[in-house]
Amino acid sequence: MFPLTEENKHVAQLLFGTGTCPRCIFRFCGVDFHAPYKHSYEELLNDIQKFLKAEKDELILEVPNPPLKKIRLQELEDGIDNPSQNGENKISVIEDGSIASKLLNVNVCNVCLGILQEFCEKEFIKKVCQKVEASGFEFTNLVFSVSFPPQLSVREHAAWLLVKQEMGKQSLSLGRNDIVQLKEAYKWITYPLFSEELGVPIDGKSLFEVSVVFAHPETVGDCHFLGKILPDCFKPAKNKQSVFTRMAVMKALNKIKEEDFRKQFPCPPNSPKAVCTVLEIECAHGAVFVAGRYNKYSRNLPQTPWIIDGERKLESSVEELISDHLLTVFKAESFNFSSSGREDVDVRTLGNGRPFAIELVNPHRVHFTSQEIKELQQKINKSSNKIQVRDLQLVSREAIGHMKEGEEEKTKTYSALIWTNKVIQKKDIEFLNDIKDLKIDQKTPLRVLHRRPLALRTRVIHSMETHYVDEHHFRLYLKTQAGTYIKEFVHGDFGRTRPNIGSLMNVTADILELDVESVDVDWPPALDD
Repeated sequence: MFPLTEENKHVAQLLFGTGTCPRCIFRFCGVDFHAPYKHSYEELLNDIQKFLKAEKDELILEVPNPPLKKIRLQELEDGIDNPSQNGENKISVIEDGSIASKLLNVNVCNVCLGILQEFCEKEFIKKVCQKVEASGFEFTNLVFSVSFPPQLSVREHAAWLLVKQEMGKQSLSLGRNDIVQLKEAYKWITYPLFSEELGVPIDGKSLFEVSVVFAHPETVGDCHFLGKILPDCFKPAKNKQSVFTRMAVMKALNKIKEEDFRKQFPCPPNSPKAVCTVLEIECAHGAVFVAGRYNKYSRNLPQTPWIIDGERKLESSVEELISDHLLTVFKAESFNFSSSGREDVDVRTLGNGRPFAIELVNPHRVHFTSQEIKELQQKINKSSNKIQVRDLQLVSREAIGHMKEGEEEKTKTYSALIWTNKVIQKKDIEFLNDIKDLKIDQKTPLRVLHRRPLALRTRVIHSMETHYVDEHHFRLYLKTQAGTYIKEFVHGDFGRTRPNIGSLMNVTADILELDVESVDVDWPPALDD
């Protein structure tokens, strides 16, 4: 059913006569239901010509610029256009040289610049879908996004002022919000076509995004007058090639006076010679997250790559031994590693291990069975004797917050081998067993001062247990507040940690070995082996 009525006829005649496409005419007439937009462009053109056809073959319309313009509807019906204006065959080419759109014997819309003409027809949708299928991404739904040239907003504003003026003569009004947005209309048409072609639903919450970026070099100067009249709206921004962004243009259009706009830009807008071009068709998948716990058995392995002044100090790291496997299997571009705290290069992590999470950026493969994840864990564990991974699983972005909570709020248990300069007996260390919830003040250790700000932190040693070894050595088991610097609690860091084991025992003490025995964070959930 044709959506326009007699009351729309004057606006439709005005827009059609100035070079506006049928779908844009629907938008300016407030057609806000989807079905009419979905018909093929050829059908819509025929329908609107029939709707506007007068008793005579020739219809005269009054428009402000030029004062009089004749539209030969009979010629349009016969498909004959003036080749000196827009009758040339137009071809838009994507960056790889494939044909994106053919505009044959049809005027390019002076408002949407061809977006609602050829770029929502099945031929173009198929070419986009071919790119999607060739991208190698795994997906069960998708979100589709489009980026239109900012000058479309200027042209729409000009057409709105034209229609608004004409409707005002009939004591009618047209607000900018009464016009169906170009992006909305485009989605109404293309979403079902994409879904049908790819066989998956369109879902606004999907992590897989297909984006199409349009440009129109011929009319790029349409926005420039706004920069001269309202320069405050156009300020350089990082990562933006031009100050004329869509948001900046919209801001300027909201501020500019109607009379100033009309002086600078034609209402109606001029008809272009060519349709938009497609700058890029991009596919991207949102990050997925893998979590688990790792044990570190080497005293010569950093948690993250140890690089100083561009020079690698050790050949590998916990991060790389785990993440390299995940990158390969998930076919991801990159990763970000995080954990509940960290241990020094010479510290082992034992017990149930330390919780970690890895963000895999733009993964091409995302669907795994629990058995496949289990096999991936086994592969990691077989690849090195320096680390072991357990409880490997896929998690949500939100769930990672549980791990971060533990960095400051939970407790950690350590085992330290301590040396003293003085000869000690078992009775000399037994008093440490009776100390509970000892508060200590720690200035940022000298060894990390180059990468962490100077601060004074109060930490709690919840309990200690001693095991005598010999006259100069004993083993100390500690349960502490997360974030406690254990090495400094033992040797005092030149008085920067008080009290410390040395001051409590009245000796010079140093730490020879340190192991993390447990990190008391109940995340991620334990899995059956």
